[in-house]
Amino acid sequence: MNINPSMNDAATASSALSVLQLMWLASPALPVGGFSYSEGLEAAIDSGRVQDEGAVAAWLVDQLWLGQARSELVVLAQAVRAWRANDRARAHALNDWVLHTRETAELRLQSLQMGRSLLEWLRQLPPWPPLPHTSADTQAQAHLQAMQSWPPTWPVAFGLAAAQTTASVRDCVLACAFGWAENMTQAAIKAVPLGQTAGQRILARLVEDIPAAVDEALQRTDAQRMAFAPLLAIVSAQHETQYSRLFRS
Repeated sequence: MNINPSMNDAATASSALSVLQLMWLASPALPVGGFSYSEGLEAAIDSGRVQDEGAVAAWLVDQLWLGQARSELVVLAQAVRAWRANDRARAHALNDWVLHTRETAELRLQSLQMGRSLLEWLRQLPPWPPLPHTSADTQAQAHLQAMQSWPPTWPVAFGLAAAQTTASVRDCVLACAFGWAENMTQAAIKAVPLGQTAGQRILARLVEDIPAAVDEALQRTDAQRMAFAPLLAIVSAQHETQYSRLFRS
């Protein structure tokens, strides 16, 4: 078999770049404020529902399957596909669905604040991803400008950023899911509190389930997408009036 070495090298470089871009998007250092939210976990700890490492792991695994895999990650996968197809109307409809299904003021604020912050990050960077200028890059900039006029939500904004990579949709969703797991684990370490080793065990527990949860999200249609986690909504609402708080949700 005769393979052009330069083409092979280019493919390898593109693959490596996509991996780095997804690691970048999933990093807690991304300046979108994800570290400042606990998504109701702090209130669950304060009320005594979650008190130790095992309870935290169980809570977050449930949240992964009942919340992320049925709602947030589903929207993200669909948004990546929509942006790559230049279907702005579809992306806008997904964004509206997120806005209308956040069950508390805090959860809505989180999605909007993180979405706006991600768009601002994209706007201020040099052309991202750092690839040669193409017509696709021009289209991505047009999408960015359009979305800035919306109330942008986190999964649709993340989808716009991830869509500019050459990564598969599944890898884009895996990166986002891991970023969520890492932020939530850090919230648990601070709020329970727990040690760093306990946090790593919780993260390992989440990592066991993330691939299957992502596959579940990828298979869901619009009719199967849902946002229904009553206990999470209750603790999130309780957190709004909690006396002492470390987190914004």
